[in-house]
Amino acid sequence: MELADAGELGFDAERLARIDGFLQERYIDTGRLPCAQILVAREGHPVHYAHFGTLREDGTPMREDALFRIASMTKPVTSIAFMQLVEQCRVALEDPVTRVFPEFADLAVYAGGGGSVPFAPGTPAPPMRFVDLLTHMSGFTYGLQNRTNIDALYREENLDFARDHLDSDAYVAKLARLPLEFAPGTGWNYSVSTDVLGIAVERLSGMRLGDYLAEHVFGPLGMTDTAFGAGDAGADRLADAYAYRPGKPPRMVDAGATSRLNRPGTFDSGGGGLVGTIADYQRFATMLANGGALDGARIVSPKTLHLMRTNHLPGGADLTQVSRSLFSESHNAGTGFGLGFAMVIDPARTLMPASEGEFYWGGAYSTAFFVDPVEDVTMVFMTQLYPSSAYPVRRQLKTLIYAALTHSNA
Repeated sequence: MELADAGELGFDAERLARIDGFLQERYIDTGRLPCAQILVAREGHPVHYAHFGTLREDGTPMREDALFRIASMTKPVTSIAFMQLVEQCRVALEDPVTRVFPEFADLAVYAGGGGSVPFAPGTPAPPMRFVDLLTHMSGFTYGLQNRTNIDALYREENLDFARDHLDSDAYVAKLARLPLEFAPGTGWNYSVSTDVLGIAVERLSGMRLGDYLAEHVFGPLGMTDTAFGAGDAGADRLADAYAYRPGKPPRMVDAGATSRLNRPGTFDSGGGGLVGTIADYQRFATMLANGGALDGARIVSPKTLHLMRTNHLPGGADLTQVSRSLFSESHNAGTGFGLGFAMVIDPARTLMPASEGEFYWGGAYSTAFFVDPVEDVTMVFMTQLYPSSAYPVRRQLKTLIYAALTHSNA
């Protein structure tokens, strides 16, 4: 990968090199992570890139064009796609979701029961709006939260992983029968909301989500290696995925060579289904840093993107004040949430170097990215270890990156 001169862009190259030694010694040599790639850029120019570990359990070396399960880093992509339709006035953030999903007309808020006891009749839910889906204030949940009886039912219905057993309409039909955790707009819970948002893109556009993204996001941005699955052409590049085991080496849970991701699925998960390369996601991150455009392709307007990366939590709260979920994507202090992104609203409360307005997200396999509009810095990090809460590698990488700055715009 061609790199710009780090010094000319306000970085100390020797300090950036600390990232490599840290990842190699702390995570790769110890077996904590099977592989890693990191790409740091400023003003749209890559200044540091490195890769580590192996692509496959058999020792196949890591390669620059490796494909990774980016999981919830799919969510910002789906959110951008939905906001394209908002810009065209085909839908509005304040619209009730029943405009697109009549199946949700009779949603109710949980009032008791579950497991061996039937659910109690719930209180009719107030209208859910599309903004509630974007902000995870819908009242939906994830089975992986593993906290409540509703989470258990999501696991029973396998709603977190619908790729091979449901289509979009069947997915919505199942959700419509389940109670909400809370009334829409009254709490924050990390959830399948963005999967529902992706189905809204399908219904509004008349296109399957993967086809819509290929035409309106990936194609214009030159993201040629990102899709809902690796397919035959990418099967030899898909990294193995692993699960964390306390005190033991990670266990391989999905071999790249035989993964179901090499075969077409029935459901495009807008909340977590994309596979892609670090170079592709860097193009997406650069578009975000540029205010919605890259190389002449305008994806969304600067004002739309500014709305998306503004905190929408009630009263300007952070996630420690409104979150009801077991949330492993970040430390919540000083963190707000917008329309598809988390953002730093109080750098001091995060207890780490940060810029106000910096926005970011991550995936369940420990992938991560951030965009700092103040410093014009982006980072994309790829690995394949579930869950993302296993190690504090994201905070460590941010610390190392900001420690390498020699010129700040703040």
